[in-house]
Amino acid sequence: MENEKEIRYSKQVWLIPSLLLLFVWIVYIIELKFGFNFNRYGIYPKTLKGLRGVFFSPFIHGDTNHLINNSVPLVVLSACLLFFYKEVAWKVLVLGTLLSGILTWSIARDNYHIGASGVIYLLFSFIFFSGVIRKNYRLVAISLGVVFLYGSMIWYVFPVKEGISWEGHLSGFVVGFIFAIIYRKIGLQKIEHTYSSSEFDTYFDEDGNLKESIEETPISKIDADE
Repeated sequence: MENEKEIRYSKQVWLIPSLLLLFVWIVYIIELKFGFNFNRYGIYPKTLKGLRGVFFSPFIHGDTNHLINNSVPLVVLSACLLFFYKEVAWKVLVLGTLLSGILTWSIARDNYHIGASGVIYLLFSFIFFSGVIRKNYRLVAISLGVVFLYGSMIWYVFPVKEGISWEGHLSGFVVGFIFAIIYRKIGLQKIEHTYSSSEFDTYFDEDGNLKESIEETPISKIDADE
């Protein structure tokens, strides 16, 4: 288990999420401007051709509302990942995205599954469960903050609304939880408090009783010696 480390700010914390978001928006603008439809490059379950969506689907969105709804949580959660979990951030982001896509491909309905929602649920799940498992006060605080901001998302891992890839949400959530367990010993950990003894502790035995030699010494004498 690693000791508590100082959290240091890096430009990558906001640069990488911003570049990621910019690329997603560029893809969508290209679709609108040139009349393309990239939906067919999304995940289509249980077909060899549909596997390409594992790589492409996070960058493809069905409409402007879909993209706007994903933009803010994608930036916020990826920034939290890079700031608080920098030791494993890239593994979680890259490997987690690929595994979430493969799981979606394995369990989802026959349809094209697109959008960065699976990545968002991956990040949400990893950040929340990592804080709970590690019990570091800083990470617990960020876990609570994530729940406060995005806790309502949990309902969408179930088929509660038509037209939403709940399978993609569920896949990201499950993979995030698994990664939180796998990487639980890397990075910030719970702070173990240690207590140092003082001269005052020498006046008592292991059971907390005042030692006989001290009892026989007048208090004024003890004060004088101090």
